Amino acid sequence: MSVQEKIRNQVTANSVVLYMKGTPQSPQCGFSGATVQILKACGVQNFTAVDVLADPEIRDGIKAYSNWPTVPQLYIKGEFVGGADIVREMHQQGELQKLLDSAAG
Repeated sequence: MSVQEKIRNQVTANSVVLYMKGTPQSPQCGFSGATVQILKACGVQNFTAVDVLADPEIRDGIKAYSNWPTVPQLYIKGEFVGGADIVREMHQQGELQKLLDSAAG
């Protein structure tokens, strides 16, 4: 299985997937930590977190998969939502909550 197939499987098999540096319990960058906090503020208890620092192939592959140059990257229901800045803006506007509610329902 190629790294692109692996990523595709991860984002389609799980409702909410966050590619981040570190883990939700121990983020290794401020942007990843902020994105985790936003998800928690939206009431997301369970999401799939993929530590890109643990797998260099995924770290490079996710950037190619989304055509987005940075991590973290949030996926909801298989769709790329964005990085930390986009997630923060969507949260402030209430759009992220709507998207998460539709994914849960």
